[in-house]
Amino acid sequence: SLCAAGASDVSYQELKDLKKANVLHIDVRERWEIDRFGKIPESINIPLGELMEALQMDPAEFKEQYNQKMPSRSDPVVFSCLAGTRSKQALGFATSLGFS
Repeated sequence: SLCAAGASDVSYQELKDLKKANVLHIDVRERWEIDRFGKIPESINIPLGELMEALQMDPAEFKEQYNQKMPSRSDPVVFSCLAGTRSKQALGFATSLGFS
């Protein structure tokens, strides 16, 4: 299940369209889930337990750790997980840190 701030839930097709517009897709599943169920193309994996720290990192540190430019507080970001619970938590975390 997928979450974005503008619309809490995003369909698979909407995500595909958003990705064409360079939206950052953060998959908050655990690494073992990625290994077992597969990586979503063009997403970065930041397990939910690491997300708060990751979103507060120095941009250079974020790039080194996740091999991706750190999103600014106004960049569009979509979170995903297996069932939707963790992605909603991730959205709450990001919002609490000032991401719009």
